[in-house]
Amino acid sequence: MSPFTRRILQAALYESIAIAVVTPTLALAFSHPPGSAFVLSAVMSSIALAWNYIFNSLFERWEARQTVKGRSPMRRFVHGLGFEGGLAIILAPVMAYWLDISLWAAFVADLGLLAFFFVYTVGFTWAFDRIFGLPQSAQ
Repeated sequence: MSPFTRRILQAALYESIAIAVVTPTLALAFSHPPGSAFVLSAVMSSIALAWNYIFNSLFERWEARQTVKGRSPMRRFVHGLGFEGGLAIILAPVMAYWLDISLWAAFVADLGLLAFFFVYTVGFTWAFDRIFGLPQSAQ
């Protein structure tokens, strides 16, 4: 599979599952109507899709230059931390605006999502690699 196709497939699957989980979570946690929570989830997902492509492109460029190949648990941990940490910084202002809460409250709320998504990211990328194989950069 070409790197471009791999990134698109990975991002689309990842975000589809994420929207299915985040929409009801936001609706319940912030007492927002499901439709409003869905729109916020879709906006955050769109931002995350762009970030996913950018981050994974940069990560795989870095990974290709490493002498140790493969994806160890530590490399997966660093990948998940970098991806989710960057996304939290990007999404906090969006959540603050949409939910009409302070930036600090949005960041704290985002930390709750971050806890879930950190585990999800590591697990998803592991499963994706097992199903579709490692990218060229990790072989």
